Amino acid sequence: MKLSILIVNWNSKDYLRQCLRTVRETCAELDPQVVVVDGGSFDGSAEMLAADFPEVVFVQSPENIGFGRSNNLGFTKVTGDLLLLLNPDTELRPGAVASLIRCLEELPDAGLIGARLLNSDGSLQYSSVHSLPTPWNVAFDSDWGRRRWWRRQGPPAGGLPCEVEAVSGACMLLRTKDFRKLGGFDSRYFMYAEDMDLCFRLRQTCGRIYHDPRAEVLHHGGGSSRTQFSKFSAVMIREAVRVYIETHHGKAQVLLYRFLMALSALTRMAILVPIWLLASGGKRITTRVSLLKWISVFRWALGRETWAEERFQAPSSIPSTDFSIAGSG
Repeated sequence: MKLSILIVNWNSKDYLRQCLRTVRETCAELDPQVVVVDGGSFDGSAEMLAADFPEVVFVQSPENIGFGRSNNLGFTKVTGDLLLLLNPDTELRPGAVASLIRCLEELPDAGLIGARLLNSDGSLQYSSVHSLPTPWNVAFDSDWGRRRWWRRQGPPAGGLPCEVEAVSGACMLLRTKDFRKLGGFDSRYFMYAEDMDLCFRLRQTCGRIYHDPRAEVLHHGGGSSRTQFSKFSAVMIREAVRVYIETHHGKAQVLLYRFLMALSALTRMAILVPIWLLASGGKRITTRVSLLKWISVFRWALGRETWAEERFQAPSSIPSTDFSIAGSG
């Protein structure tokens, strides 16, 4: 079966170069089609691709239209039977893609397979696997809870594939015909949660979701520094989950979600303020970063960060024009 690899890039030239090098090194026998969609980068990504990777099918978007829409745009060029969705800040380890393909082919009920993601230092990235969002599990989510799940239930490196609710969109494999059947990613999501939405819809119609611990992939962006604060990211994540909950659980659950997020943010702020006042040096800096994050989340829960909602005010369904597909499936 022919494999197509679809990558969405935005100002990630150096990461993208290394990602494509590992595609060349680890997938030579598979001879995949590689499609890169660029969302108006200004870091020389297009020039780098033309010079170093002329075999790549390059799709230029005039602006950053978001992760989901960009993938849908790139999908119009896909010709393979299997589709690997890959982030530009990933590096494929030897045998990773072959293991994903084998898993999809050997498990009769499998619809989508996710890889075991590793941080830049080789440590496990807990976001490899997700629970589908509900108001309760999102509001009180924590790194501690994810680590506890991996210690108690998470498959060991090199272990057998296991069924999960959702996997990270940084590296996921599915059949091209299923991506087409689902209409691709829901275009309302500008960024975040579109992978969980895809997993939810795929489980309803196409098959089960599996995590393959034998397929190891470095994901550099997944281990972001705790000393960096992005109001944009903190709020956009919550807004993306709001869209997911409203779509799959209804508006009443959105009200509960906002209430629980406000309560969760207040609780964390109450804990962080005295720590910040008493701390010094690096501890004071990291505590301030966390405090600013939860202040932004609290404001979002009260409806004070309306700019985020505007990012998600796209058409309520995926435009059919995205899927005038020529090719197999």
